Amino acid sequence: MKDSVRKATGRLLEQALVIRCQARDDAAFEELVEMFGKRLSYYVERLVGDRHDADDVMQDVWVDVYRSIPRLKSPKAFRVWLYRIARDKVYTMFRTRSRWMKIADDTELPVDIQDEPEFHADNAARIHAGLAALPPGQREVLVLRFIENMSYEEIAGATGCRLGTIRSRIHYAKRTLRKNMEEANNG
Repeated sequence: MKDSVRKATGRLLEQALVIRCQARDDAAFEELVEMFGKRLSYYVERLVGDRHDADDVMQDVWVDVYRSIPRLKSPKAFRVWLYRIARDKVYTMFRTRSRWMKIADDTELPVDIQDEPEFHADNAARIHAGLAALPPGQREVLVLRFIENMSYEEIAGATGCRLGTIRSRIHYAKRTLRKNMEEANNG
């Protein structure tokens, strides 16, 4: 119960800050940067694979957010909108550096939710390390789902992918991560 109250309070604070930002309250913008900066930086770094490049992307993200936030129609959509901007900036960087690679096709594969592997908190350090070995599309959805606690619908909105695609990417990412962790333990 306490966790759901904390989340709801956090969402309301987030929405209030967005409304203040839309009115050009710079202090509110600084609070949003403080609220999302580290988590968003983690997400971007996982996509980019390099801390220096991630820092460059983050600067572009926050400049774009500052310029565009008055046009955001719904303060409730801020988090998905923010991650979509970050994702777009990463891919723009890849294209401009000729490092672009297609993350994955949008093929939806049947997924048996009952078959999904379980992870425990004691595996957290190994999971974070294992993210780097995953394909970018799988790494991205795991970060959004389990680090950012986004719903499947929010991830679909942030990535521009269909819901079924998100489900299958998460399923196969978890399965690949578990397999890699088991191989590391046995090797």
